[in-house]
Amino acid sequence: MPNELKGKRVAILVTEGFEQVEMTEPKAALEAAGAQTSIVSPARGRVQGWKHFDKADTFPVDVPLNQAHSGDFDALLLPGGVANPDQLRMLPDAVTFVREFFDEGKPVAAICHALWTLIEAEVVKGRTLTSWPSLKTDLRNAGARWVDQEVVTDNGLVSSRKPADIPAFNRKMIEEFAEGKHAVIGATRDTTARK
Repeated sequence: MPNELKGKRVAILVTEGFEQVEMTEPKAALEAAGAQTSIVSPARGRVQGWKHFDKADTFPVDVPLNQAHSGDFDALLLPGGVANPDQLRMLPDAVTFVREFFDEGKPVAAICHALWTLIEAEVVKGRTLTSWPSLKTDLRNAGARWVDQEVVTDNGLVSSRKPADIPAFNRKMIEEFAEGKHAVIGATRDTTARK
């Protein structure tokens, strides 16, 4: 449906080294469904995409991370790539930005290695999800139930494993983003102080 997401604002959080197809194809699907997308990034001006181990295209940053507010968006897309989420999980502003979507019950879609950022945001405990297979142990150690499926939905969180899963990922992402807010699962996050 071309207007399924009309009026919805979607943040796409990336930094250098994101897997380009995991951003461009979901972004195009969201826009085709009527959503307004914005690339949010700590990168200045433009952000570099990758095709596996090779540099691909650069994209303009619509909203600098230090000026981004979850309240300005209805949903969040987290593309993967190895370097992208590994850098994002080291940035307190990025982790806070991601966590706020969960605190507000807003839908989130994450693919491939992007779930590393969700682990850092402490929002995976008690959830069933999938990812690139190398994250399986990390996710289980963080209290998630990992399954090997092309797409998994758990209370507004959509996850997929790899670029080949993008068609299924896009369908479920649009469905969840159209539904809007879900029940807040605040108890799943460890709120004890970190050392």
